[in-house]
Amino acid sequence: MRRRVAGNLLWMLAERGLQVSVGIAVVAMLARALGPEGFAHFQYAQSIVLIAASVALVCGAEVVVPRLVAAPSPAAQHQLLWQAFLLRLVGGVTGYALMCAYLGITAPVTDIWHAALWLGIAILLREPFGVVTAWMQAHTNNRPGTLFSLAALAIKAALVGALFAQHISDVTGYAVAFAVEAIVLAALLASYYLRRGAAGPVRWQPMMARELLGAGALFWISFIMMMGARRVDQLILQPAVSAAEFGAYAACMQILDNFTMVATILAAGIAPSYVYARQRFDDAHASVGRIALGLGGLGLAGGIAIAACAPWIVTLLYGHAFSATVGLLRMAAMVSTLVFADVSLTLLAVHLRRPRWVAAKWALVLATILICDLILIPHFGSWGAIGGYAFGNGVAVLVGAALWWRYRPIHGMASA
Repeated sequence: MRRRVAGNLLWMLAERGLQVSVGIAVVAMLARALGPEGFAHFQYAQSIVLIAASVALVCGAEVVVPRLVAAPSPAAQHQLLWQAFLLRLVGGVTGYALMCAYLGITAPVTDIWHAALWLGIAILLREPFGVVTAWMQAHTNNRPGTLFSLAALAIKAALVGALFAQHISDVTGYAVAFAVEAIVLAALLASYYLRRGAAGPVRWQPMMARELLGAGALFWISFIMMMGARRVDQLILQPAVSAAEFGAYAACMQILDNFTMVATILAAGIAPSYVYARQRFDDAHASVGRIALGLGGLGLAGGIAIAACAPWIVTLLYGHAFSATVGLLRMAAMVSTLVFADVSLTLLAVHLRRPRWVAAKWALVLATILICDLILIPHFGSWGAIGGYAFGNGVAVLVGAALWWRYRPIHGMASA
């Protein structure tokens, strides 16, 4: 059993690592093909889509997977997956409609409209068909899902590479490549489940749907606020600065998104054995502290390395047209250390199953970023957005550290 769990985890980590690597290559081709202005339009559209996509995650894996494991029969699992699929589909349609409403109100340029409409296809497909991934997790068999995800990613990378080789500079063409990835992945997941999963009639069950919706509400709200905190800076910055300046900032944050993804990958690999498997609370609490120090130190070392190599990194990935990104990257890379510490400290809330802590933290972080960005961006532009990024992540770490200290184990305390 341990070998199966370890193999399943390795497949998950391999997928994330390859996604980061291919993602960097894809972004580099996008930036060189579209230039600062076109890249700015693409990234702005993607930020809008990512925030809207969070609405689709109505009942996440943390709600669906345990119920699938406890389901008495394949038929019961089939019914459960159907309810989750419908809830996520309604959420996806709502998210896509909200995205269109935002675009209609803000009236961006045509490139942003077209890119968002194509990129938004993922809102309608990724989370609804992602219930099949949850079904695989419940059966400790992530290998097919990983292969499907990598196959769809390879197709997207090939399409982007072909457009880049043909010197295509149209934003819409690259957005279509991203949409194809979502369509291929949804088709592969659906076909696999129809071949291997339970079959039979399904019907809408309001009581089960309400139970799933209620159980996942806090996680859902937390995820919406988290995505808002991560992307709202670009929504505020875009109308306040030139396209070239926004493109430089978006390029900076794209590098940091891939860098900070390392923290999530490492935490996902470490936590099951060193936190969640601990029977005594004081052992788990101490492990969270050690992981926070270790990942924080790793984040600091990585931030220093990125800051030192910023000119080389920017030139290699984006070219000389993005020289303004260098200074922003140097400062933001150092600040990103806070993300590594925050991801580690959040493990305590997950271990204790306290979604209220996570929701409260992200609400405070989002409020901090909004206030800072609305004050600083009009005066300092991209540097003001970096300031909001620093303040927001600083608040996240302070909240996590305060909770870790507040709930430190008392001598002789029973296991949590």
